[in-house]
Amino acid sequence: SIMIGGSAAMKHDGLLSLTDLSQPDDFPHNGPPLPNMNSPLPVEPGDIKLDPAAGDTSGSTDGQPVKRKKGPAPKMLGNEVCSVCGDKASGFHYNVLSCEGCKGFFRRSVIKSAQYSCKNNGRCEMDMYMRRKCQQCRLRKCREAGMLEQCVLSEEQIRLKKLKKQQEEETARTSAVMTPTPPPEMATLDPQQQEMIEKLVAMQKQCNKRSFLDRPKVTPWPQSQDLQNREVRQQRFAHFTELAIMSVQEIVDFAKQLPGFLELTREDQIALLKTSTIEIMLLETSRRYNPTIDSITFLKDFSYNKEDFAKAGLQFEFINPIFEFSKGMNDLHLDEAEYALLIAINIFSADRPNVQDHDLVERLQQPYVDALRSYIMIKRPNDHLMFPRMLMKLVSLRTLSSVHSEQVFALRLQDKKLPPLLSEIWDVNE
Repeated sequence: SIMIGGSAAMKHDGLLSLTDLSQPDDFPHNGPPLPNMNSPLPVEPGDIKLDPAAGDTSGSTDGQPVKRKKGPAPKMLGNEVCSVCGDKASGFHYNVLSCEGCKGFFRRSVIKSAQYSCKNNGRCEMDMYMRRKCQQCRLRKCREAGMLEQCVLSEEQIRLKKLKKQQEEETARTSAVMTPTPPPEMATLDPQQQEMIEKLVAMQKQCNKRSFLDRPKVTPWPQSQDLQNREVRQQRFAHFTELAIMSVQEIVDFAKQLPGFLELTREDQIALLKTSTIEIMLLETSRRYNPTIDSITFLKDFSYNKEDFAKAGLQFEFINPIFEFSKGMNDLHLDEAEYALLIAINIFSADRPNVQDHDLVERLQQPYVDALRSYIMIKRPNDHLMFPRMLMKLVSLRTLSSVHSEQVFALRLQDKKLPPLLSEIWDVNE
């Protein structure tokens, strides 16, 4: 360490910044003026002995160079000089702080086993001028400064080293291609989730079966193609309206069987169903979409295309988005369990208007969200985006249903007596 005023002025990393010595007021000094540390040092660079503890080269007591300690080279401050010629140093080369010129000169000399001669009997003072004039003294100074021949690689060694590096990189690339990605941790359904999913699918099938049995009660779709006939138009309207009412009844029956739904107050039940019904009807519509004939099938054998919807009184500006959504859902290839879970998640949405007990609704929804996530991970282990993709479909349903509710709720039968709960959901004032 360099001692100033009897104390060591060291950086925390063991290096002393020369700029630290450029502030004379910081240290008491009674001797001769200190030299300007920003100017070239007034001594030979080779005479500066750096502290080995700082990781630099030093001369040993017997005059033999000491190899610098292994480890990362000390930080460069930017004003270091070459230990051989005094030029600006570029780093530690062959164990010595040196410039690029002396590094290259020493390497070439060692590889060629060069023999140089000095006209001054080996007594040249080495500096940036003399390094070009006397190669023998320059090589001598390199060795005196501590440059080690064993650190220099031959041309063959360099070639072999490059070849080995290329082989290692190629092996790493091949290994990355050939080695299969370790399988992610296998998701599993616990027995409660398995039982819940099976019950949901069974409940949904039961509700669908009940509607199918009620099919004879639905006003028949008229066979006449006369678009101007008022009676025919009314018959189509009645047909679609009764199908819609049956669909809402299915949703209500399904919701009432969901664990926890009947724990909610009647007001919260109504609030949840009032806003989720249209969305679930759209989900059910997409579940029944047949891309081959671009139609939607109700009650197993009632199929309707866009023109049929229009004949029932709906506008194409509302029909087209329904079919586009159905196509998008069909592309996901969801099974009955995924549809049932999505419907349950949709029903238990705590952010619906007029819901009072948000915490309870969220607690009731969470098991269905967890079950859907696990189910998807098991069914589609390589598609990590399917779960968020499904949830985003529920988000898009919000927008779709907001513009369709008026059209769908227009399909009412004022002269038809509806159950009280269905009347409230269907917005029928009795």
